[in-house]
Amino acid sequence: MGDHAGDTTAGARLRAFRHSPFFPATVLVLILACAAGLFAGSYTYAMANPTPHRIPIAVTGVPPSEATHDRFVQGMEHALHAELRLRHYATYAAARDAVAEQRVYAVLRSRPGSAGLDVSGASGATVAQLLAETAPRVGQAIGRPVAVRDINPMQSGDPRGLALFYISLAAVIVGFVGAIQLGVHARELEPGERIAFTAGYALLGGFTIAAVVDWGLGALRLPFVESWLILALTMFTSGMVFTAFNTLVGRWAILPTWGVMVLLGNPSSGGAVSWPLLPSLLGSVGRWLPPGASVNAQHTAVYFRGHQHAFPFVVLAVWAGVSAVVFWSWRHRHPGGREKQQAAVPGA
Repeated sequence: MGDHAGDTTAGARLRAFRHSPFFPATVLVLILACAAGLFAGSYTYAMANPTPHRIPIAVTGVPPSEATHDRFVQGMEHALHAELRLRHYATYAAARDAVAEQRVYAVLRSRPGSAGLDVSGASGATVAQLLAETAPRVGQAIGRPVAVRDINPMQSGDPRGLALFYISLAAVIVGFVGAIQLGVHARELEPGERIAFTAGYALLGGFTIAAVVDWGLGALRLPFVESWLILALTMFTSGMVFTAFNTLVGRWAILPTWGVMVLLGNPSSGGAVSWPLLPSLLGSVGRWLPPGASVNAQHTAVYFRGHQHAFPFVVLAVWAGVSAVVFWSWRHRHPGGREKQQAAVPGA
């Protein structure tokens, strides 16, 4: 009898705990502890020790078969512990065009007794630095002079190429934080109104980010309208991703949003560490996530004008469109809306 009474008391306490504010608070403590470790781990895994895997290089001046067996190429691969994926171009102009199209990261001009390596800092500052540091050492080791030059350097205010990563990161984080705040302070917004206000803060926020970085700080010379619209589309996409998750999983929506956009998306975006230096899985996945698409589009707009690709815009548009469709289709599950808020008020 006593044991039964003890079990009943324990069960009652457990039920009371689960319906008290202490239960979600305890869950949050555990989640935040895990999130802190995952956050540190994901960025450390991606960025602490960037290692090349496959680096596309344009080759001019020699037949492809000779370039493949060239001592300099073999020495570079040995020193980098990576494969140089050689792509032969008949003319130097064609090779430069491949750099502008971001199909290759450098141009190797191979000649008997010497070599020239034209790196492109704007294609990836970390890759260009690695190639520029390694090539002279390899040339010296094999007795073959190597002239290295940067044919497309970063802007002076952003020598490491991190400013583009930071402005894209700002757009991603403020994008979903804005959606969170709409849910907290403007819960009565109907679905169409919520989408409209998400687009509104995205347009204004994108303009502000671009204006501060370009006009205010002078860190970057942006193609202003294009950069502004890329940032606005990024913020809108990020906001709609949270809104869709909020529709599907309610108050825990920050967890999948943070996982997709921050834990996975930002380290794999190619902004802080170029894609060829990321772990292969991250380098492949990053292009298909909103942060990577934003960095990709912004990077091309700033450094490769006239060579913009549709792919990053398609990625952002698909994420935003699918999220909007999910939200609209299951809007009855979203915690916002005037009818729900009025029904929640006693006597309404």
